[in-house]
Amino acid sequence: MSALAEATVFDVEPLVVAGSTARPIELTLDPESREWLTALGSVGVLRDDAVARLHALLLHAARFEVARRRRALPHLRGDDFDDIANQAADDALVSVLRRLGDFRGASRFTTWAYKFALLEAAVKLRKRAWQGRELPLEPESWTAFASTDVGPQAELEQRAVIHAIEHAIHEVLTPHQRTVLVALALNGVPIDVLADRLGSNRNALYKTLHDARRRLRRHLDDCGLAVDGTREEE
Repeated sequence: MSALAEATVFDVEPLVVAGSTARPIELTLDPESREWLTALGSVGVLRDDAVARLHALLLHAARFEVARRRRALPHLRGDDFDDIANQAADDALVSVLRRLGDFRGASRFTTWAYKFALLEAAVKLRKRAWQGRELPLEPESWTAFASTDVGPQAELEQRAVIHAIEHAIHEVLTPHQRTVLVALALNGVPIDVLADRLGSNRNALYKTLHDARRRLRRHLDDCGLAVDGTREEE
């Protein structure tokens, strides 16, 4: 089985849980970050000014990310990109203010906040790119699983593994697991887009994807076709 195939089907991305209760080691805050937190935690004019400055920072970040990705969306117009950047900044502002208590000073506050806007802009652009498109529910191609530079024996083994995976996807996985795995791992649907279409969320889909991959591993193991490094403990 090719390295690409193994990575595509079996590598599970790290699960990042938004709002996790896990806390990093508390660090000494730099003066600028402390000033931001003090101002945002105050009331009245001081807080309003800090919120306005934060929104401007987030809008700058969102515009940067939109500009970086706009070539991939040639069908959108300038007004569309401005819209996306402003929406991303607005949503990022809400997220930052809601999660101020999560900031522990591992980086500057502005660096930490900046990432919220980058993420929001990227998510919105991916969703816009898939707007109106149907989700592919069947693998668009099995060629990604095949290595071309192999000998006759390796090619036979490769075909057997591919056939076993194809069978397992249709016969072993649940319909929901099949939809998630085919969309994310085989057809490259962005997880934010899939979560939106299925009325789910990133964490639930990561869990489904992880469970589907475990079933595939077990099926290959039962068929005597387990890929090196994919065997898991029960």
